[in-house]
Amino acid sequence: MNSSAPAPTRLYHVALSPFCRKVRLTLAEKKIEVELVEEKYWEQSPELLRRNPAGKVPVLRHEGKMMPESQAICEYLDETVPQPPLMPRQASERYEVRRLCAWFDDKFNAEVTQPIMHERVWKKVQNLGYPDSATIKNGLKAIKVHLDYMTALLEQRRWLAGNNMTLADFAAAAHLSCLDYISDVDWDRSNTVRDWYATIKSRPAFRSLLADQMPGVKASPQYAELDF
Repeated sequence: MNSSAPAPTRLYHVALSPFCRKVRLTLAEKKIEVELVEEKYWEQSPELLRRNPAGKVPVLRHEGKMMPESQAICEYLDETVPQPPLMPRQASERYEVRRLCAWFDDKFNAEVTQPIMHERVWKKVQNLGYPDSATIKNGLKAIKVHLDYMTALLEQRRWLAGNNMTLADFAAAAHLSCLDYISDVDWDRSNTVRDWYATIKSRPAFRSLLADQMPGVKASPQYAELDF
């Protein structure tokens, strides 16, 4: 009997999507080999809609299943590949991780990542015209509040959600890394946040992110530097 080999794990993604990056960090931390496939989600191809009727990335093809939604993917991977753990054992601690993941994926994304990246990157990539300076200015103002909040958390804890690295750290780092690619994080505002990011940036799981190149959008000089 011939048995066909299982399809390789594949991630349909966009390089400068924080949601895709969160999944990539989780896969790399778990040492799960993955094939990366760039997906121009804004074109809403029939193939993408078959993989995810919501028309969004990331979508993970894993063990014969198509799996969309970054948080659900990451928690699935943590449950099925338990080492190293990225979610705590205690329910109250898991709540805090999920709360912070939602903070970055919802509030931070709406106030900072989405408006800045849309104006500086996606308008250029999709030929949507010139960036709106007022929108960028509002995003850069909002990030200061978030950096101050992160500072307050990290002054009480070793990592964002507690004393161990969790998905909350990957969610935050995913968003900040996109903005750092275009040099829109004021690292001088908080040495505490800067040190936290330098620590997570130096992990082996981060290496593939630091190698990303978006055609037509050049990475900032410090983006791939571990000592920045």
